[in-house]
Amino acid sequence: MSTIQIALITLAVMLLLGMPIFMTLVIAATVSLLFGASGLPLSLVHNALFEGINIFTLLAIPCFVVAGALMEYGNITNQIINIAKMICGRAYGGLGITTILACTFFAAISGSGPGTVAAVGTLMVPAMVKNGYSRDYAAAAASSGGTIGIMIPPSNPMIIYAILGNLSVTAMFTAGFLPGFFVAACMMSTAYFIARRKGFKGDADMPPFDLKTFIRVCFFSKSFFSMMTPVIILGSIYSGYATPVEASVVAIMYALFVGFVVNRSLRPKHLYAALLEGVMTCGTVIIIVGSSTLFGKILTYEQAPLMLANAIFQFTHNPTVVLLMIIALLYLLGMFMETLSTLIILVPVLLPVIIQLGIDPIHFGVILVLTNETALLTPPLGVNIFVSSRIAGISVERNALAVLPYVATLTFCVLTITFFPAIATWLPKVLGYGV
Repeated sequence: MSTIQIALITLAVMLLLGMPIFMTLVIAATVSLLFGASGLPLSLVHNALFEGINIFTLLAIPCFVVAGALMEYGNITNQIINIAKMICGRAYGGLGITTILACTFFAAISGSGPGTVAAVGTLMVPAMVKNGYSRDYAAAAASSGGTIGIMIPPSNPMIIYAILGNLSVTAMFTAGFLPGFFVAACMMSTAYFIARRKGFKGDADMPPFDLKTFIRVCFFSKSFFSMMTPVIILGSIYSGYATPVEASVVAIMYALFVGFVVNRSLRPKHLYAALLEGVMTCGTVIIIVGSSTLFGKILTYEQAPLMLANAIFQFTHNPTVVLLMIIALLYLLGMFMETLSTLIILVPVLLPVIIQLGIDPIHFGVILVLTNETALLTPPLGVNIFVSSRIAGISVERNALAVLPYVATLTFCVLTITFFPAIATWLPKVLGYGV
């Protein structure tokens, strides 16, 4: 039995036994080294593990998580929601649209799907229920809006993909802009049509939209500092003044300034909670990336990507067909594996095939992240629906049915970006980040 066969069989057995993903990868790699015919030394284990965690770019993830938590505690999230309500709060489904719009803004702070659902949904779901919206609609809008959190930069999955694929993090962030806003527009349209059909009107207490009031609130009140948050974070990256890691530290400093000085909402206990959240996230990411580096090296040494490419080329050489096959695989895996695990296992194997087919790796990265957005809504694992179900006080089954229109919308977005790659690649190339 070959080394690859031993590794894959061990991997499957460990996953079926419910072993944590990092342990699954390490055990599969170690067993394949002990009993395979590769001749690779066991010292590869600790060398690869250290190499995997010794990546400077990984520091951006816990820093962005801490910044997002500080901004939530510092009342920035609430101010963003209030501005979003001024824009569309009175329309049919206005509060649902507001939820998705607020998630879009908050995504440019947190980079996390479930984190976006928790931050925005905690405020908006009760507001929707109070205004006569069904709990199903409220929960579905919150969980669906939260998916945008992993597409709009800064995005944690995009950072991981860029590291695994040896690509520019800034290029991936840039590529996420147009697809992210395209997805947000499609989601808001879905929320509007569902609300129109069910007769869910906007917030009756909201005054009609007034441009002078809107400008005053956005530019001449405390909310100005909240609205400037994504501009400062992303502007520091794209202007060249800061790398993504440095920008994540800028985000923390700005969050502290707004929370303590402007809004005066932050307290010492909030600092502890935000740092704890960052540490927990950092620990999870680092240990999984380290173990995936080990597993990926064994697959590379054994030429697994080349074998996969040859198998695919026997079936088709059409890049679009290959992408559709990969999307179908990702939809299936997304029901059972969380985003980080999917990226870490598949990217080292699939990316060489993608490059060999002449597909832009940045385009592929956007498709990969977008299909994982859908995975956040598909049970049994769909993390976002668990978070929003708890907030709305409904069962996961009811929520899973309520999000089906949004799953269809996301599928439409995936296919659109697959057939029209310029949506993802145009902006990076214009700004000089293309591959």
